[in-house]
Amino acid sequence: MAFSSHLLSSQTFFKAHNLGLPLRQRQSVLPPLPLTSATPSLKKLSSRQWRDVGFIARVEEKAKTSSPFSPDPDPGTEPPDYELLDESGNCDPLCSVDDVSSQYFEANYQPKTDLFKALVVFGLAFAGTAAINHSWVAANQNVAMVLVFVLGYAGIIFEESLAFNKSGVGLLMAVCLWVIRSIGAPSTEIAVTELTRANAEVSEIVYFLLGAMTIVEIVDAHQGFKLVTDNITTRNPRTLLWVIGFVTFFLSSVLDNLTSTIVMVSLLRKLVPPSEYRKLLGAVIVIAANAGGAWTPIGDVTTTMLWIHGQISTLNIMKGLFVPSVISLAVPLSLMSLTSEVNGSSQKSSSLLASEQMAPRGQLVFGVGLGALVFVPVFKALTGLPPYIGILLGLGVLWILTDAIHYGESGRQKLKVPQALSRIDTQGVLFFLGILLSVGSLEAAGVLRELANYLDQHIPNIELIASAIGVASAVIDNVPLVAATMGMYDLTSFPQDSEFWQLIAFCAGTGGSMLIIGSAAGVAFMGMEKIDFFWYLRKVSGFAFAGYAAGIITYLAAQNLHLPVLPDSVVAQIPFLSGS
Repeated sequence: MAFSSHLLSSQTFFKAHNLGLPLRQRQSVLPPLPLTSATPSLKKLSSRQWRDVGFIARVEEKAKTSSPFSPDPDPGTEPPDYELLDESGNCDPLCSVDDVSSQYFEANYQPKTDLFKALVVFGLAFAGTAAINHSWVAANQNVAMVLVFVLGYAGIIFEESLAFNKSGVGLLMAVCLWVIRSIGAPSTEIAVTELTRANAEVSEIVYFLLGAMTIVEIVDAHQGFKLVTDNITTRNPRTLLWVIGFVTFFLSSVLDNLTSTIVMVSLLRKLVPPSEYRKLLGAVIVIAANAGGAWTPIGDVTTTMLWIHGQISTLNIMKGLFVPSVISLAVPLSLMSLTSEVNGSSQKSSSLLASEQMAPRGQLVFGVGLGALVFVPVFKALTGLPPYIGILLGLGVLWILTDAIHYGESGRQKLKVPQALSRIDTQGVLFFLGILLSVGSLEAAGVLRELANYLDQHIPNIELIASAIGVASAVIDNVPLVAATMGMYDLTSFPQDSEFWQLIAFCAGTGGSMLIIGSAAGVAFMGMEKIDFFWYLRKVSGFAFAGYAAGIITYLAAQNLHLPVLPDSVVAQIPFLSGS
């Protein structure tokens, strides 16, 4: 009996780490497994033993009744919010997003539905294969590419409903678009040349993201962010609202907004018990993370894209967008401070949960990791080399450092870079790869240029175009929106650091706060705290829109009145950045 229970736990653990579920469902994972010395090793189980278990058959049977793993008898209800696991049974907040809830899967496993979806996928693949050699594709290349892009984008938007991971949809869309481009191009050689050029541009962003995400993961493995979170001591509801907001704001300007959100929401769980007030603080984190990432070139993937491709420079984006970004956060904070959730909160503090101690030399790793991220713009200004070279330099230094300080410590392998690489969000990177390659194909075919000409004829005001892109980013992922904008307008239309590019950076970064599904930060918060879409729409969207509009008005007023949004005396003290 004991063997069967341990074996089932091992299988559940194995399934949970290899099953791709929609993003919202990937936020909760397994409870600690009751492993003992008597637990059989997974490596010792033969393939025959795995088959004899008949695991899927039991899952189907449990789906008809109820899951013994789930405390909720209702099979349609998600399991409670389990903490992410590590080797000791507890996992820090930045675990791989591929850790999923096996309880939820067992309670909702529907083999007939899965079979239907599989048949649909194979049917679409067969239809696409049959149509790809059709002369219509060659004669109507642009129409075919737009249709594929719209279908692929619908699959990304409705990822949760269709249960198709958006990374896989993005990669499939990219391949299909480039195949169509190769058919419609004057020659295959021209299409290959265009693909090579697009791949070179996309690779710079992918390398940068991989390096930055690995550095952040190493710092988090050493519990380095405790230096920030442990210094938040206030328990006054209104004060805590502002402190959480601005700590997240500045943290997100150095880290990416997704990582900042996960770190701060995890802190929030230690400071405030579950309540409406905690939900509101979590929404503040989302708004602050998106606002903080908009005014630095490394704070958000969209600003990083614009920076790497030369649309913005480090110093000018900081000068132009710092004050508007602050305003876009301060306005929602001011309005939220007046709500009953804040003023009516009698609870001012909660006992801090037991947390892990900082790893040995954690402060050193935190300092070097943070310095590596901040040094990237300086490196670009000094050498003229692209930013991904600078981030790889920082990763290499941190790699050697962690190998040196943990040399001979076999129990601390999880603190080293190889383990960190296994925990980063690689599927997110692949999603960016698929989207950027897809947009590159549309640019090569001239589709984006035609769209830009249409917008210029019907919406001649660039402020309206940028604002509309920001509003659209609340519904549509901002990465393809910004990538498409970069393809629609080149540097000859709008030179580096022009008002248009700065507005695009601000609007695409902060506009996603208006809906909880509009940004990676919002989706992470939605999953970690089990927030309902309509709760956020009722309670937060109005505040976020007020901040978004106030930030745009602040930026336009500063540009039209020629007001310095960042004093020149402050700018002069930032070395090496004038040309970056």
